[in-house]
Order: sequence, then C-alpha cells, then structure tokens
Amino acid sequence: MELRAEEAASEGRTVRHVHVWVPYSRISQNLKRAVLVAEDDAFWEHEGVDLEQLEQSVRINWEQGKAVRGASTITQQLAKNLYLSPSRNPLRKLRELIIARRLEAALSKVRIFEIYLNVIEWGDGIWGAEAASRSYFGVPASALSREQAALLAGAIINPRVLNPARPTPRLIRRQRIVLSRMGQVTPPVPVPIVTPQPEPAEEGEPVPEPSLAPSSEEPPPAEEPPAELRSTEPPAPPAN
Repeated sequence: MELRAEEAASEGRTVRHVHVWVPYSRISQNLKRAVLVAEDDAFWEHEGVDLEQLEQSVRINWEQGKAVRGASTITQQLAKNLYLSPSRNPLRKLRELIIARRLEAALSKVRIFEIYLNVIEWGDGIWGAEAASRSYFGVPASALSREQAALLAGAIINPRVLNPARPTPRLIRRQRIVLSRMGQVTPPVPVPIVTPQPEPAEEGEPVPEPSLAPSSEEPPPAEEPPAELRSTEPPAPPAN
C-alpha cells in the first residue's frame, strides 16, 4: 500500500485507497476456494515454500533465459506484501523465503490466509476481499457467488489490468479454469477452542460458575494483524 502511495505521489496524482478489514468467517467459502485454486493449491501441504513448484520455476526460467514463471505461495506473497518490495532482485527473493518460513512457524494457516485475503491488491487502490467485492459487484465478501469469486481470483495475477467487473477474454478463460477446479480444494478452518471442564466439587464446596470459551474468530494476541493494518484511533476516554 505504501509503495502505491509513493508511486502516485511521484506521478503527481492523488492516491486512491479502498480497504475494509473483515474476519475470516465473513469471507465467502467460494472466494477462499477460488483463491487457493488460482494461487496456491498446495497451501495445506507446504510450510511456506512449495519446493516442487520452485524447482520447476527455476528450471523453466533457466531454459527460457528470463523470468516467465513464478512459484510464490500464498505465504510468500503475504511476506512480500507486508515487508518487501515487488522487485525481482535475488536478495529480495531470498528474504521473502525466509520471512515466509517464519510466518508459517508463528501463525496458523487460517491466520495467514485471513491476512492475505485482507491485504492483497485487487485493483488500483483496492485492497482486500471486502473492498474488491463491494467495488466490483456491490456485495460483501461473504455473499460472493462462485462465478464472482472465480473472476476475483483470476484477476490476482495482474490486478491493475484485469477488471473483474469488465472481464477480458483472458480473465474469462481463467475464470473457467478456476471454476472447474474449485471442488478439488478445501479452505483451512479455524481450530475450535475447547475449555477444560472443572473437576467435580466435593460435597459442601461451592460450585464454580462455568466460563465461556473464547470465540474461535478472535485471534490469539500473538497473531494480531500487523501494526499497519490495525486502527490508529486513540482509545476512548474512561467513563466518569
């Protein structure tokens, strides 16, 4: 986001910024499946880096003599979006791999996917699933149809050129491919939190009040969104 703001400033134009954070539970399963198909169908199987795809990418690019195929996983893309520039510098790519492995070690798959869907660029000044859904289709991210989700996922490869609201023949072809494969992937699901049951009280002892388990939609403190994604509004003053 900061990079796009700098580019706009250097060109003397006003930067557009449409971004609404939504929890994982308020993003359509259709979009989750579509994005996994389009960007990383092995998301469940790797630990941040898909070594098989990386090897194939290196081989093809070496044969062609230029970078013609990428192999970035969702975790690698998130590492780049949050911490790095989009340059093709080999040192930047190495840092991306390292950060991706650290993200996988620190965060759950659900949390990684949630942040990714909320910060990915989906057009000029449009960031995240909610902003994209409302900008292109006039619906919240939770209400996306399979066809709409496939268009959004197909546009990720070049979001500033491919417009889901006015799809080109290329984007329509990508939509059809995504739709044909959506049933083959399963999005990660939050792990339910189980509250230990208290031991039976002995006769004459007070029975403790039952406690409610925290919602699985509330991320643990260690997995809060990065600082740049959190609200900067000051806390409300204490009540008199």
